[in-house]
Amino acid sequence: MRTLPLADELATADLLDQHGALEVCRAPFRRYGGRPAFHGPLATVRCRGDNGLVKRLVSEPGHGRVLFVDGGGALDVALVGDNVAEAASAHDWAGIVVHGAVRDSRRLAGIDLGVIALGTDPRRPSHRGEGETDVPIRCGGTVLRPGALLFADEDGVLVAPLGFSPPSTARP
Repeated sequence: MRTLPLADELATADLLDQHGALEVCRAPFRRYGGRPAFHGPLATVRCRGDNGLVKRLVSEPGHGRVLFVDGGGALDVALVGDNVAEAASAHDWAGIVVHGAVRDSRRLAGIDLGVIALGTDPRRPSHRGEGETDVPIRCGGTVLRPGALLFADEDGVLVAPLGFSPPSTARP
C-alpha cells in the first residue's frame, strides 16, 4: 500500500520551491516510460554492461519503489528494455532511472512505469549478475542513497534525504 500522494500531485518545481533542501540530480535524463511523473523510495544497483541484478530486483515486489541503475553513464549497451520494464510494472515498481542506456524505447512508452535514462542503444547486456545492490550512488552532483525518496517529472529529478516527509499535495 502506497503512503505517498499520487505522482501528478507532486511537481518537482513545487517541491523544490517548498523544500529548498532537496537535491537536484543534474544528469541529462530523457523520458522513455509511460508514466511522465513518478516517485518513491530508492533501491539501487551498480552494474556495468550486465543487468542480471536488475532483472532479479524487478522480479521482486517493488512496493512503489524506484530502482536507480548506475551503469556509469555508459551508452554502449542497454541495461533496461521492454522485458525488464514489463516485469517492474507487474511487480509494483514506480519507476526505473538508468544512468546509462535503455532499448526498446517505442515499447517503453506504452508501459505503465516511469523510465528515464541518458539515452538508448540497441545492444543487449550480459546477464551474469555482476555488480552490487543497495549502495550509495553518485550521479548528477548528488548522492542517491537506498531508502531516500526520488521524485521525477518532466522538469527534473529531485532526491530527498532519508526521513523527508512530502506534503499530501505539493500544489496549493
